Parts: sequence; C-alpha cells; structure tokens
Amino acid sequence: MSVVRPALDRRTLLRAGLGAATVAVVGSELALPGGARAAAPGADLDWIIGCDGWDARPPADPLSVSTIPTNKIIVHHMAFPNVTDYSREQAVKLAHDCQDLHMDGNGWSDTGQHFTVSRGGYVLEGRHGSLERLRAGDRQMVSAHCPGENGRAIGIENEGTYVTDTPPQALLDSLVRLCTTICRQYGLHAHDIFGHWDFRVTQCPGAQFYRLFPGVRREVFRRLGTRPADVPERRWPDLWRFVNAPGVQVAQYLLAHRGYPVTPTGTFDAATVAAVGDWQARNGIPVDVDATLTAPTWETLAPELDRDATGLPVQAVQFILNWKGYAEVAVTGSYDRATRRAVQDLQGLHGLPRTGRVSTGTWCALVGGIVRQSLRR
Repeated sequence: MSVVRPALDRRTLLRAGLGAATVAVVGSELALPGGARAAAPGADLDWIIGCDGWDARPPADPLSVSTIPTNKIIVHHMAFPNVTDYSREQAVKLAHDCQDLHMDGNGWSDTGQHFTVSRGGYVLEGRHGSLERLRAGDRQMVSAHCPGENGRAIGIENEGTYVTDTPPQALLDSLVRLCTTICRQYGLHAHDIFGHWDFRVTQCPGAQFYRLFPGVRREVFRRLGTRPADVPERRWPDLWRFVNAPGVQVAQYLLAHRGYPVTPTGTFDAATVAAVGDWQARNGIPVDVDATLTAPTWETLAPELDRDATGLPVQAVQFILNWKGYAEVAVTGSYDRATRRAVQDLQGLHGLPRTGRVSTGTWCALVGGIVRQSLRR
C-alpha cells in the first residue's frame, strides 16, 4: 500500500472547500452536522471486530469524515507474509502490526484503510470511526489508503501477498461478505469494486489476486440481487488529475496517438490535463475541470484494434497487460502472438468473446473497468 499522509482528499478540498469538506472527529466521537445520521438504515455488523474489540491505539491526531459521496471500493493486499495461522489471535496481531506500521513507520494518524480481512477470514475495523460510518451508511472516514481517492473510496486491506499466490477461501468469502455489506450500506454496486493499481502505480493487490476480482464481483452481484438492467454496459475507472496509475499511462499512449504532445509516463502532468480537456472539447464531451477520464472520453479515445494493428495503441495494450501480470508480453508496438493470447485470456476472465481483437469492452477491462458481461457469467 502506498505511503501518503492522511491529509484531506484533494478533490474534497478543491470542490467543497476546507470548511464544508470534512467534519472533525476526536478519537471515534463524530461531530456530525444535523441530519447526517439519517442517510441509511442500521445493520447487524457484530461480525466485524471494531477498534475497541482488538484494543487499537487511539488516533495520534483528530480524524475527519468526508462529505463527498462514497463511489467505490478499493481492494488491496498488505504485502505481509502468507501465514498459515488463521486464528482470531493472528487477526488481532495483524491489526496491531498494521496500525503500528502506519502510525510509527509512515507517520499517519491511524491505520490507513477502513477495514482489514485476515487470511483466516476475520474482518476488523481499521481506521477509527469506519464501523460507525458503515453502520450509518452516510459518509466515510477520510483515509490514507490511496492518494486522490481517500475521501470517496472505502479501502480494504487483505492479509498476505498475492503476486504469485492466491488468497485462501476464508479470506475471499469474508471479502465478498464485506463488499456486499458496504455496497448495501453506501448504495454501491458490484461494478464499483476496483483494485489498488487501478488508481495508483503499485503492484498491489497482486496479479494473482486481481485475476479473482471478476469472480468476487459476480458473487457480490448475486448477493445484492441487482437487476441486470441496472448494470451499465461499461464502468470505467474515473481517473483524474490527482491520480497516477497505469491506466493514466494507457490514456497518454492514446492521446499521443491522437497527436497530442504527451509522454506516456503514468504521471498526470500538465500536458495530459490540457490534452484531456482539448479532446473532450473537440468531441462534444463536457470538459471536466479535473481532467477526469470520463466514460465518453475513454470511449472516443480508444480505437478498436485487430491483429494487423501497430503503433502507440498496441504499445498501450502491451504496457498494461505486462503491468497486470502478463510477463510474456513485451512493449513492441507490434500485435504479436503473445499479445493476442494475453488479450484472449483477459477477455475470458471478463466474460467477453475471446476474439483477440481489442474492442471497446476489452479496453475497459484492460484499464481496470468492469463490463456488464463479467457479471452475467
């Protein structure tokens, strides 16, 4: 997980202003504006071990509640050892180790994420106040798990390291239960579940764990009983100018392909901001003040590719495939056999036809988005 101090989410500050953006918290006692608690019904959350239940240290500084809506869940791995001790005692030790690392090592006010899932399937509150906010279902604690998303994304850390290994079933079962509960309480959907590297340059949540995400979403979708008609055809990651992620580099390749003087670095720099705004204006798309890569922006920017494609768009595909675990794919700009096979594998994971051609839906899955087909398998 990335090192970032638990400052207020920058979009919160820019759009709402400091005074309106957050609500002060002392320890876990929330000073909420009138009526804020009426946003959602309560829930039975006794299966989540709260901060008091694992004897958490008090926060080093006052924490804050975000007043912008929660719009996603971001799933992490902790890059901790893959222990075989699945006991409650190990889960409690994990929570302490994580809090100590974040407070003493990173200098944060408290644990960075909202919730933690142990390899034994125990679910624990991370940041103080997160369980109370989940029960209310109105606003989330401002966190420190993903820069640019800390005021609008619920962060879940999962014990272990999953670059080459996969999580135990107990962890996956509890992750599904937790995601389902978060979706119900905050009015989210299975297509609002993302991985850390969809919004940050990192190896988290691990290539092997990430391959399981379509299945996690499908089970959450089933438990929520969402109507298929309520699922968008594509849910793209809403990357914006305060997020640096592999998907940003994909967009930069595509902007350069369209003739913009943009260098594919993964950093959302001034040239990228200007290019996104110009592309939106030229294509009749509302120009976003934060250069957000909105769905219409992605869908007009990303060209469909066949096996004869070459150049920057192919490099974009190869770059993101390689980043997300397809080590055999090299960034050459030539649509070779390794690239086509990797595309077909990714299409299969997401319920798309295994054509090897890069359709709009395939682009969405490549950059971390969710396609409707992946929830219907």
